[in-house]
Amino acid sequence: MGTQPPAAAPTAGAEPYPTRWEADVVLRDGGTAHVRPITPADADAVARFHERQSDESRYLRFFAPMPRLSARDLQRFTVVDHDERVALVATVGDDIVGIARYDAAPRRQGRPVEAEVAFNISDAHQGRGLGSVLLEHLAAAARERGVGRFTADVLPQNGKMINVFREAGYEVRQGYSDGVLEVSFAIDPTERSVDVMRAREQRAEARSMASLLAPASVVVVGASRNPGTVGHRLLADIVSGGFRGSVHAVNADALPDERELLGVPLARSLRDVPAPVDLAVIAVPPSCAVATVAECAALGVRGLVVVSSGFAETGPHGLVLQRELVRAAHANGMRVVGPNSFGLINTDPEVRLNASLNTELPAAGRFGLFSQSGALGVAVLSSAARRGLGVSTFVSAGNRADVSGNDCMHFWAEDERTTAVGLYLESVGNPRKFSRVARSLSRRKPVVVVKSGMSSFGVPPGHAVRPSRVPFAAFDAMLRQAGVIRVENVHQLFDVAQVVVDQPLPTGDRVAVVGNSDALATLAADAAVSWGLRVVHGPTSVHPEAGVEEVVRALEDAMADPEVDAVVASYVPPTATVDTAVAAAVAEAALRGGKTCVTCFLGTRTVRSTETLPGPTAAQSDGRVHRVVPSYPTPEDAVRALASAVRYAEWRRRDPGRVVAPEGVDLPAARELVKRLLAAVPDDGELDRDSVAALLATAGLHLWPREEVSTREQAVAAALRFGWPVALKTAGGELSERQDLRGVRLGLGSAAALSAAFDEMREALGPDATRLVVQPMAPLGVPCQVRSMEDPLFGPVVSFGLEGDPLDLLDDIAYRIPPLTDVDVSELVRCVKASPRLLGHRGAPVLDVPALEDVIARVAVLADALPEIADLKLGPVLVAERGASVLDAAVRVATPPGRADADRRVLPS
Repeated sequence: MGTQPPAAAPTAGAEPYPTRWEADVVLRDGGTAHVRPITPADADAVARFHERQSDESRYLRFFAPMPRLSARDLQRFTVVDHDERVALVATVGDDIVGIARYDAAPRRQGRPVEAEVAFNISDAHQGRGLGSVLLEHLAAAARERGVGRFTADVLPQNGKMINVFREAGYEVRQGYSDGVLEVSFAIDPTERSVDVMRAREQRAEARSMASLLAPASVVVVGASRNPGTVGHRLLADIVSGGFRGSVHAVNADALPDERELLGVPLARSLRDVPAPVDLAVIAVPPSCAVATVAECAALGVRGLVVVSSGFAETGPHGLVLQRELVRAAHANGMRVVGPNSFGLINTDPEVRLNASLNTELPAAGRFGLFSQSGALGVAVLSSAARRGLGVSTFVSAGNRADVSGNDCMHFWAEDERTTAVGLYLESVGNPRKFSRVARSLSRRKPVVVVKSGMSSFGVPPGHAVRPSRVPFAAFDAMLRQAGVIRVENVHQLFDVAQVVVDQPLPTGDRVAVVGNSDALATLAADAAVSWGLRVVHGPTSVHPEAGVEEVVRALEDAMADPEVDAVVASYVPPTATVDTAVAAAVAEAALRGGKTCVTCFLGTRTVRSTETLPGPTAAQSDGRVHRVVPSYPTPEDAVRALASAVRYAEWRRRDPGRVVAPEGVDLPAARELVKRLLAAVPDDGELDRDSVAALLATAGLHLWPREEVSTREQAVAAALRFGWPVALKTAGGELSERQDLRGVRLGLGSAAALSAAFDEMREALGPDATRLVVQPMAPLGVPCQVRSMEDPLFGPVVSFGLEGDPLDLLDDIAYRIPPLTDVDVSELVRCVKASPRLLGHRGAPVLDVPALEDVIARVAVLADALPEIADLKLGPVLVAERGASVLDAAVRVATPPGRADADRRVLPS
């Protein structure tokens, strides 16, 4: 497709090889490939690629028969300057499977730079999504080089390439001339192009996880005869779990006449295992792992579970081995779980895969589980088993070198067997991606998260995590923003899971409390109030020795109350053991009532009905559908779990809002300005006030004018230019804007008043008053601070607080992760404790909060689009009854390290 580019030598001074453009990617079918810039050393591989193509493919690319490429052609295609002429190749193993290139047109003043693009995808890899991936990566490289638009000449019969452009989400213009389609489109990301990319990412990562979790064949590499070894245990667990596919074992130390181990075929080498194999479970020393990956590639393996330890968790040498392992796997089309993984499990009756160190395949259920370290895997699965909570799938990521919780959430979004999700996170490598993936999943299925690492003990060994400057409160805010149910420990994880898996979601926060103990009923009611629930029925307590009929009648009355959304039922057995008949009767009555119900049957965690009842909240068990009501040892545990479900259900019912897009934001102008400023600012990146004002103006924000003065005469002259009244302030430092610290004088309406204030501040503040500024008076209001910062881990983080004591003494700050919706912005303002001061507290006037929200929205859009803005602080933003005035601002710019959640699909490497 396209015409041949002209021969050109590399531009003098051009970057020789942009390593940052290298990336591993997941393709449409779940396999992987490696994308990188082309080099002259690729000439032979390009020639082989071309010769393998069909006559039709060669004609569609070059508009003429071209059975082979000449030496001059190969030089023209492989020698580029990585600036005006850029080419990327996609490789699988040692083969080039796709090529994308652009040649920039001559640059013209005042016009966006255009570049002609051409793509060529291997016939053997058509339909895998290589064209769309290469377009994403080529567009990202082009934007970096200042290119704004792609053009292409395409033959009308090249429908596949035309569809790549049309389906990418760009606004494509199309013309026709001399039998050729002329295609043109701007390559700045649009809302639709980003949505398309994210949807493709979700489908590709889900399919890659399906290959891992539902393989047709498995090989265990390192399967020892010794029952005390990890390899033997893994093979035994797969066999005893009843895996439905074929299983092979590999043991390099096997005797020549050994043909079986635990009843499965045994080979001394992967080369002796019949292909194809979908999943390889690896339990070999780290020094052998990379070579094992190469042998797996020859078998067509799609995924690896690396249980072996001795990688990044051991130090720098282990980290090098781990990266080599992942690079080798991705280069050959494989995803990696681990290393240092506990394994993975799929309880689907059609699969029954227990490729883990858990001795038994857990009971089948509808709860998807993810953990990282092996020790936590044991704890998580043991807790699920004790509570009788069935599991759909389980993944232990170990060092999380490749597969992460984000991949699992993508899979669970499509998995009909999973209705709720639990994740135990010791670290988060890409919080920005986690936020958007979790938010999308939470709209359909509950996501419950335990996050360790709140103390100063740091990231677990082996986890590659960028440093972060934001407080832990920002992570908490990110979870709330995404609708995630945050809990403190594994105990609470399963407390909540029992509600969201086995019960309908609460329709509101109105609660009934019933039971046979006044003490338990009171505890439950008190707990409900403390968690923000409304007790509208009861507490109702029947006689401690009441029969089952009376207990059930009280529960049915509560369920029948139209004012009740959920019921807390407690029961103390007259003897030391729970009466199973009472428990079953209560469960059946609760299930018939159709409302959310949690119980406190002292001494048990699950109340299972004796009936088979229909309904969407049914749990699968032995082919029959049973209904379960969760029970807890204490009423406080029951109410806490119920309250989590209530808050989640409220979030899910709430309008998610629309991503903010304020009018008057000129992002192209902002990018161009920041590019110039980066080249001109000093090492610390601090912008002067004029530059700050210019940057804010591109976002539609007006910085209140001011003038620095050193004498009374200068102050009066400045006031005459602005007009009376004016304010006199210290220029910077902690006294700035602090009337309570004598750092500001307001409402000065005459030359005499201004002169007196000037002299008074000079005398009172001494050295702190060496720099004073005069500003025209803004409408009186409440001073707030709006801030964004570019964090190496989180990317852009927007924060908000009211200036003064709430911010300085009480740390009353709220955080959100862009992109923000209008709902996010509204919640950001209202979730700080001091927000009532903006909303008419104690008879004060209601201030112009919509104007404040507009300021926050503009800052969020700027921060999201420009990672070069390292720190932006607006403060004070004076919120009056009409309008919000930005009185002061500070901005620091810096070359960004690159966001983990980039504008192209990239795997960790």
